[in-house]
This record gives sequence, C-alpha cells and structure tokens, in this order.
Amino acid sequence: MKVIKIDKNTWAGGIDSLRSGYRLLGPVMQGDAHEYKELTSDETPDMAYTNTRLSPKSVVFPQSEPMFTYSLDESDPEHHILKDAPKDYSPRAVIGMRPCDAKALALVRMNFDTEEYRDPFWMDAYEATTFVGLACDAPYETCFCTSAGCGPYHEEGLDVLLSDCGDAYVAKALTEKGEKLLAAAGWAAEGDDSVFEPKKAEAEAKITCKVNSSNLRGKNSLELYDAPFWKDLSFACINCGTCTYTCPTCWCFDIQDENKGNEGVRMRNWDSCMTSLFTLHGSGHNPRDQKHQRFRQRFMHKLKYFVDKYDKGLMCVGCGRCVQQCPANIDIRSICNKMNGYEAAS
Repeated sequence: MKVIKIDKNTWAGGIDSLRSGYRLLGPVMQGDAHEYKELTSDETPDMAYTNTRLSPKSVVFPQSEPMFTYSLDESDPEHHILKDAPKDYSPRAVIGMRPCDAKALALVRMNFDTEEYRDPFWMDAYEATTFVGLACDAPYETCFCTSAGCGPYHEEGLDVLLSDCGDAYVAKALTEKGEKLLAAAGWAAEGDDSVFEPKKAEAEAKITCKVNSSNLRGKNSLELYDAPFWKDLSFACINCGTCTYTCPTCWCFDIQDENKGNEGVRMRNWDSCMTSLFTLHGSGHNPRDQKHQRFRQRFMHKLKYFVDKYDKGLMCVGCGRCVQQCPANIDIRSICNKMNGYEAAS
C-alpha cells in the first residue's frame, strides 16, 4: 500500500495528466447543488463540497441506459434481432466520491455479480472505473454511517482514499488500479499515513446520529411484515419516490422497448418500489396496491430481507440523503429503530 502526498499546487496539473488515459467524473456545482458529472477539459472536481444530492451510482448504473437495438424492417435480413447497443467502457475515474457512496456500490454489486449471473452492463462499467474517494471530515447532522457499517474514512469499494490536510491531500492507494492512477497523474511524493487514524477518529466523533440494527437478523420476517405500525408510519408518505432515486443502494429497474418507425431500442430505466405501477401485473392485479404495502416493502427490503439474504448488514450506508430530501419528513433512522425493537404480541 502506497501513501502519496499531493501538494494542492500540483493538483490541477495531475488532473490534466489523467485526461489522456481516463474519462474523468467528479462533483461540480450545478445550479444550487453539487452533482457528479463528466468533467470537461477545463473543469476540475470541486473538492470543497459537502455532499451531493444524488449519489454517483449513475456512473455504473445510468438512469436510462440503452441495452440493445433492433430493426422492425422486414427487408433487413437481421430484422427482429437484438444487437448490443454501442457502449464506451474505456477507463474512467470518479474523483472525490464519498466513502459511503463507494460502500454502497459494493453492496449493490452483490445483486449484479452473483454465482449464477453477471450483469454485463453494470459490471463492465464498474470494472472500467477507478474510484478515488475523499474522506468526509465534516459530515452532515443527518449522517449515521458509523452505525450502518460504514464511516467517513471507510475504504471498502475505493481504489484510492484522499484526506484533505490543508495545503495537500494525503492519498492512500488501496488497489493496483489506485496505484496506476496516482502514477498516471504524476503524483509520487511519499506521504505519511499517520494522519489517517486521528482524522478518522475526529470525523467519526462528529457523527452523533445512530441507528440500532443489532436485533434485526434475529427477527421473524413475517412478524415484522405483519407489525401494526406500517399504516401509521406510512401515513405522511406521498409515494413520490424521492427516497429511492437519491439512495445510493437502490437498484430497481424496468426494461422497456422504445420504437420510432422501424427502429427500436431496448432501454433499462431506474424504477421505484414506491410507485403503484412497480408491481402491476399484466392481468391488472397488483399485490402491492396500497401505499402502506409499498412503504413497508422499501424498509423491509433494506433493513430485513437484505440482512437475512447476505448477512452483510443493512442495505443502507447512512448517507442521510433520504432523510434530508423526503418532502414528508419520513426518517429511516426512526423506522430502523422501531423495527429493531419490535416484539410481536404473544
């Protein structure tokens, strides 16, 4: 493991050096909020940001993604044959993502890379990407990452972890991909890794929000499913889906064909379990046609079903985005605590 010191006077030059070998993405102010976007030739990532409204999951899982193209023209000898849509899986790097967002991608990967199936679209994009994290020294008051299996200096899913030390970044190369990127940028000055532990402890001490999930794995799923509190908890919910679109670990999608004339594209689009159409059958039957049922599904999936299936903790990294952006002030922290403490009547 290499530790490199990057003088901020050399930062922009190093970013420019990377452009010849990588497509670069990073946080940039867009309107009134920071967003992850591909950097133009005169842009550098804004490393002074606190957090972004949306996570960088779209880097490997675009909100709308062409999967295949096809022709309906019967004069075409290959009509009605699906062909791979053009893709660009050339090396790219996300510069300055938060550790919670990298951990989120590692959790989501378990759904797209299994023993039975490897999703080529998600995995090819993931494997083409080098993830350069920026440690979080000023977490939001809604962050609860330390009790969700993560933290402001968490390393899982990252290739490089940066810590802002004032006039320089100290970079810890965590993988060979990370070392390759640092070398390509020309950053080679030896750094001191002793800065990480005290800064990590200081950052973690600032996170006062906690959730208790210690009992969830031992809970009976059916008892939680039938708990009497779901209608009350979901009363204010308007099923807008904001929570699912801002969440870095939500990965539900729909597949649709879009035709224009005799040409067509098969698209994969983000979807949300909070909408009534999500579970609508072709027959017209909907097994989750009530608001509280959709609400329950979201929280049972993240806080119970995922826990039971993978034994990897919550399907949540404590980024707090859903808490900040829910228009009805629904708080996953209080729901987790309620589920964790629930005891069915005997």
